[in-house]
Amino acid sequence: MKITFKFGIKTFSGTVDEMTFGSYRDDTICIGRKYVIPALTANNTLRGTIMKNLSDIWASVSSGYKADLKIYALKNAANIPQGKLPPTAFSIWMQMLYAFAKSDAEHIDLGTLSYTDLQTIGADIATVKAAVENGYLATVPGAEDLTATM
Repeated sequence: MKITFKFGIKTFSGTVDEMTFGSYRDDTICIGRKYVIPALTANNTLRGTIMKNLSDIWASVSSGYKADLKIYALKNAANIPQGKLPPTAFSIWMQMLYAFAKSDAEHIDLGTLSYTDLQTIGADIATVKAAVENGYLATVPGAEDLTATM
């Protein structure tokens, strides 16, 4: 249904109570509908398992490695399109692990991977410098100085 607000509010996007609102046509039309909770799929469950596992591993990663990823994120900000939020150290780490798992999909399962496994098979990403050299992260100036181990 088409929505009209009071007090000079033209449109609104989001969910309030039992309604979901959307702003369309350059903020000139607002449409509302009943909020329906989407059904969980097998992919949702898989992604949730992976995210839970990787966040547990992230808690075990050394503080020096996390600091190097933060520095990398700042150096990589020049590669981010204007208007986009720069990635965090955790999101960069996640992207790197997905690329690492893709390179050897037969042996690396992000849902069951452990910190000990990373220490054993993760020499290519053991430091930010190694991850850049091996192509898991984009090249940035000064990456050769980011040598803290995971």
